[in-house]
Amino acid sequence: MRRALTYAMLAALGSLTARAQETTAFAYLRNDVGARAAALAGSVVSLANDPASLFVNPASLGTLESPAGAAGYFKHLLDINSGYVVYGQQVEGIGAVGAGVLYTNYGSFPALDDFANASGTFTASDMAFSAGYSNTLQENLTYGAALKFIYSSIAGYTSTALAADAGLLYRIPESRVALGASIRNMGRMLTTYAGVQEPLPLDVAVGVSVIPRGLPLLLNVDFDRLNENPGSFIDRFGAFTVGGEFTLSHVFRARFGYNNQARKDLQTGTSAGLAGFSAGIGLTISSTLVDYALSSYGAIGTLHRVSVGMTF
Repeated sequence: MRRALTYAMLAALGSLTARAQETTAFAYLRNDVGARAAALAGSVVSLANDPASLFVNPASLGTLESPAGAAGYFKHLLDINSGYVVYGQQVEGIGAVGAGVLYTNYGSFPALDDFANASGTFTASDMAFSAGYSNTLQENLTYGAALKFIYSSIAGYTSTALAADAGLLYRIPESRVALGASIRNMGRMLTTYAGVQEPLPLDVAVGVSVIPRGLPLLLNVDFDRLNENPGSFIDRFGAFTVGGEFTLSHVFRARFGYNNQARKDLQTGTSAGLAGFSAGIGLTISSTLVDYALSSYGAIGTLHRVSVGMTF
């Protein structure tokens, strides 16, 4: 009975960390990584020169202009907290390499015996370690791949998985356009909680970024979950995100985003409020970047993220 309650709690925690109801293991891997990505509503598949892109499109590692690292904190709903650390750089004669870790802590919960009597507390957490490589395939076209080891624990029980990510990034400097594509979380569970194999949250995504002439704006549009079959060809493109980043000065950037799938999933009754919308700011001070993002979950609440990055 106690083990069954543990499994039920695990399933509930997984649903909280995902944008939508999931039928996969380790659904938290869909969460945005970093305040910049969150402010842009996750529309980052075609972004360049950002080490945190390792977790979305490892091909972006090949566009790093200098060694860079970043760390971030994510205050989720209830007592759920998470963070990340990532670093990437170019290695002469080899290509670009990067490594990072994602971490989520779900807090403490009361443990119950077979008769629903309190018998202490237990904790739950998730971690994912990722290492990636990127290089130039031809002029303006980079490719990348990453391996990740995924670990989850709850009340003394553990589950692990091994997965791979792959991506392409093509930049057209003369038109200030970038095209990106990635496949994430290809793999399987190595050990399970209940002896049942569950699929990982496989995600096929494409994106485009453009800087309109005459505007200090980086505009991004992504289409996620293209591997899923929602019922019709048009519906397949319903999981789209839009993000914009205004460069107002050398120091200050303002960002906005919209996630269409999140808005649908978070609708309560006939109203969704501001669910799916996000905003944020970025400050660049010398070689240090400080980002903040606010994401709306509608009636459920708002989420806050803070990230700090450095170039070396």
